[in-house]
Amino acid sequence: MSDLKIIGIEAEILWEDPAANRLAFEPRIREAVDRGCEIIALPENFTTGFSMNTECIDSWESGETLSWMKGLCAELNIALFGSVAFKIQDGSARNRGLFVRPNGEYNVYDKKHLFSLGGESDNYVEGNQKVIVDYKGWKILLQICYDLRFPGFARNKPENLYDVIIYIANWPEPRIHAWRTLLKARAIENQCYVMGLNRCGLDPFGNVYTGDSLGSDYLGSVLSEGPFVELKCVRSQLNGYRKKYPFLWDGE
Repeated sequence: MSDLKIIGIEAEILWEDPAANRLAFEPRIREAVDRGCEIIALPENFTTGFSMNTECIDSWESGETLSWMKGLCAELNIALFGSVAFKIQDGSARNRGLFVRPNGEYNVYDKKHLFSLGGESDNYVEGNQKVIVDYKGWKILLQICYDLRFPGFARNKPENLYDVIIYIANWPEPRIHAWRTLLKARAIENQCYVMGLNRCGLDPFGNVYTGDSLGSDYLGSVLSEGPFVELKCVRSQLNGYRKKYPFLWDGE
């Protein structure tokens, strides 16, 4: 079974402008492909920023962003994972993670833990499913920002074992120590690789995002940091560590 390389693209986000953000991310995605990888991660709400104005966010029914992702995945032979703030036809809104494959197939993960402090729970509908995708023989848990503070939701279980967590976020600078600490904790306790991909820059409300994206191995050791976070996941090393230290099985 082959190893897996994930690249996270840490970037600023143009406020409430899906078309402009798609245009801005495309050359960065092509640059990441030139570095060699199987999966590229984009930040949370990468087409709008963390906006509570559901009248100005992307439209799920239009299909524009999903079609754009499918086109790039097919052309570049990579998978993309990012979340988009979508207005749904019934008038509700979702913070929707999309994992898109080169063949056009995709998985949807609607963010489970909505950030009440920022008004997200008042404007968006929470998801109700934990989503683990299988790509190139690797099991990958999809997570979005605030999910990071809820370890029970991410708990790795032998009966549904995953190998990697990808966290995508809009995580502001005042709480960045928690971001970095919890990413490493999730890697250690779940004996898995972790990619934590955050945005950078400033939003219209004065929130500062410093990025601080990182890739961690199953020991909690930081292997790479932004703005292009490169995480190489080595199957033989992960399996060997789990066999030597069967902590996940002891917890059953």
